[in-house]
Amino acid sequence: PLPRASVEDTGRPLPAPPLVLEHRVLKALLGAWALAACSPEETVAVEDHLGDCGACADEALRLRGAVGLLHPPESLDLDPALRTRVLEACLGRRPPRIPVPAWAAPYDAETARLDQLLQDIGDVEWHAPIRLRWFDGKAPASRRSTVAGVLAHLLTVDGLVAVALGLDDPLEAGTDTPTPTGRTEAYWGAASVPPTRSVRGPWREQSHHLVRTVAFAGGGSGLLPVPYGDFTLPLRDSMLDRAFETWVHAGDIADAVDYPYEPPAPRHLHAMIDLGARMLPSALAARRQGRGEH
Repeated sequence: PLPRASVEDTGRPLPAPPLVLEHRVLKALLGAWALAACSPEETVAVEDHLGDCGACADEALRLRGAVGLLHPPESLDLDPALRTRVLEACLGRRPPRIPVPAWAAPYDAETARLDQLLQDIGDVEWHAPIRLRWFDGKAPASRRSTVAGVLAHLLTVDGLVAVALGLDDPLEAGTDTPTPTGRTEAYWGAASVPPTRSVRGPWREQSHHLVRTVAFAGGGSGLLPVPYGDFTLPLRDSMLDRAFETWVHAGDIADAVDYPYEPPAPRHLHAMIDLGARMLPSALAARRQGRGEH
């Protein structure tokens, strides 16, 4: 290779010589340096000086620590209430032509939040282990599953609402036990391989169809019965039940993939708690009779 040309022979401007400042000037610049407000030349001069002056180095550390207290680190995750505020502002300016009934809004919000979480996880995380726990009518029960398996569970149980609304059933073949557990086991058993991320598409499409259908049906459809096998809920309560379970299992998924997850909006959480309080007497009565899957 040809020898390198000296910078003096290239015709380019020579680099500026290092800035030489007195100690008192460098000490006065420490505050600006801590705030990253020095010029590049001043920054080089100050940092060179800190390597030689212990007193200024100690002062620089103290000032940099104070700046850190003035600017605490902020989370990069979006405010969980941001979506609600944006939608409220938009709807306040232009109300929807076909609004979603208030009793379906929690399901709409929780499925959207879960879908956002699923969008951020990688292929491997779909197989992260999760243990599902429930009460089978006689004793606590549990089952080992995965993130994809839990979403398949939500797909099949939401299918109870879909069937009641006249939509397609996600189960290709009917099951003799139309309970949430029976439908889930039937879906898992019919699959030739364990569920993968491909289950997100059908679940997402079904949740959109449910919200769209109840919106077109109007608030009067809230009394439509939705059978759960051992009991029946009106559609308005069933949508709250599905919103609650979506939130609970979204929390399971978030824990499995180490993802932060916030509670529902207060007004939606209030509606879910109200449903639980209203269902408690019948659940206790069924428990005393030794039946029911709650």
